[in-house]
Amino acid sequence: MSNWRHLAGFLSADQQAALVSDIRTIIAGAPLFPPAMPRTGRPFSVRMTNCGTLGWVSDAVGGYRYQATHPVTGRPWPPMPSALVRLWDDVAGYAAHPEACLVNYYAPTAKMGSHRDEDEADKAAPVVSISLGDDAMFHVGGLRRSDPKQRLVLKSGDVFVLGGAARLAYHGIDRIHAGTCDLLPEGGRFNLTLRRVRLP
Repeated sequence: MSNWRHLAGFLSADQQAALVSDIRTIIAGAPLFPPAMPRTGRPFSVRMTNCGTLGWVSDAVGGYRYQATHPVTGRPWPPMPSALVRLWDDVAGYAAHPEACLVNYYAPTAKMGSHRDEDEADKAAPVVSISLGDDAMFHVGGLRRSDPKQRLVLKSGDVFVLGGAARLAYHGIDRIHAGTCDLLPEGGRFNLTLRRVRLP
């Protein structure tokens, strides 16, 4: 499956620290919450929040969707930091800016099952993800869940872009390698996923 790019070490240590500071500010205004699977209500092992004009949420009642407000506080999501918009401009190759940044916090035992990012109307835009904190074993496959998967380690400061033919590729996080990075005092990993939701 072509058209995915792993930009290893894209962010410097200072850039990573600045982004973590931005994330702490976002979480202060839009606390991390546990999303749940549609229908079953089974909670994800990650906790999440968002910034930008839209945010991705999931629960048993409404399923997977984007909305303009935090599901717990009811307040609009915090604005997207300018550093994330600049990063998008640098790597996305897409004129319209992202509308949502999903912030996933992976505790050392958290995982993310194989899935596709397909709730966006604009599938011409890539999905851009940023790793901060402990190493993660990541897999990316093809357009079917059963397709062969390639595995690689995502390290703090890495950027991964799913675009072109790989825009709807199945992917996920198999495990977190705890203690491999000291960026986050609490351990674990933040993953920031920049997405364009609506057609420009």
